[in-house]
Amino acid sequence: MKTTPTNSSIKFIKWLSAADMHNNTKEWLSELEFIKVEHLFLDNIINSFALQLIDETYFSDSKKVIEALNTSAKENEKLIKVIRKHENDLKIMVDDINQLKEEEDYKDEHRNCTVIIHKFLKDYRLLKEELFDIIKSIKKTQKQKRLIN
Repeated sequence: MKTTPTNSSIKFIKWLSAADMHNNTKEWLSELEFIKVEHLFLDNIINSFALQLIDETYFSDSKKVIEALNTSAKENEKLIKVIRKHENDLKIMVDDINQLKEEEDYKDEHRNCTVIIHKFLKDYRLLKEELFDIIKSIKKTQKQKRLIN
């Protein structure tokens, strides 16, 4: 028996109910709101280590991370607005009116939001790791200098 190759670009997407999509948007909003507060925390860390971050040893890396954090904060605000609008548009799915085109468009938008949010969260985690690696390196250097003195 021969098998034929299948098209690898076909995507299998689980069908989601309106309740599932509502839960997804609530979860996304919760994560994005937390990240908004976390950005403030990271700004405080950056301010605490400002002198060390402008040192020539760390300057180029820290500059990139700080710029990326600023961009991330702006993107986070935009995503919050998009997800809130998406959540409000859920009424299309639960209004008991058959609007097949609008409902299909909403599902497509939900899939797109899923991809965008997952990518944003992944990039944000990597960004935090980069910042904490720089801070960890600064702390090690400070500790070594204290031990020498």
